[in-house]
Amino acid sequence: MLKLHDMFKVYRTDEVETVALNGVNMEIDQGEFVAIMGPSGCGKSTLLNIVGLLDNPTSGDYWFFDENVAKYSEAQRSIIRKKNIGFIFQSFNLIDELTVAENIELALLYHKMAASERKDRVAAAMDRMGIAHRAKHMPGQLSGGQQQRVAVARAVVGNQPLILADEPTGNLDSVHGQEVMEMLRSLNSEGTTVVMVTHSAAHADYAHRTVNLFDGHVVTDNTRAA
Repeated sequence: MLKLHDMFKVYRTDEVETVALNGVNMEIDQGEFVAIMGPSGCGKSTLLNIVGLLDNPTSGDYWFFDENVAKYSEAQRSIIRKKNIGFIFQSFNLIDELTVAENIELALLYHKMAASERKDRVAAAMDRMGIAHRAKHMPGQLSGGQQQRVAVARAVVGNQPLILADEPTGNLDSVHGQEVMEMLRSLNSEGTTVVMVTHSAAHADYAHRTVNLFDGHVVTDNTRAA
């Protein structure tokens, strides 16, 4: 599905040069569940942003479905991103003024899709995440776990083949965090590729494979025995 080759990401100011990714090589196959771990500042979120086509590497190649997208413009990346990638963030990123159903539908508004199909897809996503009874509620009326369920529904409503999750349980208690991990495992069992950044070893155990970063390098890459 995707391949990173000799990837560097360098942030420069007038006085400081920071190497966030330092020669990363990685392949992720369709259907995998990969956890990315490492200390703060090691490059995890930078890597996820590049994989998610939110940013370009400074140098190196990024092959996404056999297409080298490393030097693509934002407009080119946006087209690929909307068709292929759903995002789940630690902070939920819901819009307070919109209902649950409207927040989920936002992910479909940039697709050429009839309103009736959008409505059907939103209903199916809410059913899948167990939040159909909250369709008309506002985010402020939901618990943290329920808000993250809405965020997951928004990520999957477009049926994208890749889900990227950046600390998806970071703002949740242990019970709700486990619920979100079970949802991600279920999505993966249905064929969705999941790449997740996490600090939690327990949550990384839900993945089939764990990649550890340190100072922008991949230091270990371990696949769990079936």
